[in-house]
Amino acid sequence: MKINIACPSTGLQKVIEIDDEKRLQNLYDRRMAQELDGSALGEEFDGYILRISGGNDKQGFPMRQGVATNTRVRLLCSAGDKTYRARRSGERKRKSVRGCIVGHDISVLNLVVSKIGSNPIAGLTDEAVPRRLGPKRANKIRALFNLEKDDDVRKYVIARTFTNKKGRTVRKCPKIQRLVTPLTLQRKRARKSAKLNSVLKNKEEAAAYKKVVAQRMAEQREARRSLISKRRSTRKSKIAKEQTS
Repeated sequence: MKINIACPSTGLQKVIEIDDEKRLQNLYDRRMAQELDGSALGEEFDGYILRISGGNDKQGFPMRQGVATNTRVRLLCSAGDKTYRARRSGERKRKSVRGCIVGHDISVLNLVVSKIGSNPIAGLTDEAVPRRLGPKRANKIRALFNLEKDDDVRKYVIARTFTNKKGRTVRKCPKIQRLVTPLTLQRKRARKSAKLNSVLKNKEEAAAYKKVVAQRMAEQREARRSLISKRRSTRKSKIAKEQTS
C-alpha cells in the first residue's frame, strides 16, 4: 500500500510504500478524519500524529466520507455531491465510490500531519517551501500576517517576480477582494444618498399625485352638484309653467 503523507505547515509531501502486513494492520478498520499515532508507520514517525484524509482503491475509486463500509458501493448522486458533476439541470446518476473505512483493497492512502514530532523527516518536515499563492481576501491577509485594522493590506499581499518571454521583469499579485478604500467608501455614500433621494422623490411624487387626485375629485363633485342644480331648476320651471297654464 502506498502512503501519501502531506504536511501543510511546510508545504511538502512524501510517498512511502509499505508491504509489511503487520504494519498495515494498524491502518485497517480506521475511518476518514480519524487520527492515528505515527509510530504505526515506523520509528521515523515516532511522535507524529497523522489524520486520514482519503484514499483510492486499486481501480481508482475514491473514498467518500459518510459511507460507513470498507467495500465499494454505488450511490445515486445529484448536483453538488462529491465525485459527480451534473451535466444537466436535475440530472442524477449512480456512481461507484469506496466507503470511508480503510480496507485491504485500498492501494493509496492519504494522510495529513496534524502534529510534528521531535525528529525531522527528510522531504517532509526538514525544510519549507514558500507559498507561491497567498490569500486574496483582505481579512484573510490580515489573519495570515496578524495585522491590525489600520495596517495597509496592500503592502503584505504575496507577489512573485519573474521574467516574461519579452525579457521584461513582471511582478504578479492577486487583486485584493473586499478591500475598504476611500473610493469604496465614497461609492457607498453615493449609493446611500441615491437611495435616500429616491425615497424622498417618491414621497414628493406620491404627495403631488394625491393632491391632483383630490383636486380632480373635487372638480367632479362640483360638476355633479351643478348638473343636479340645473336639473332641479328646469323641473321647477316646468312645474311653474304647467300651473300657470
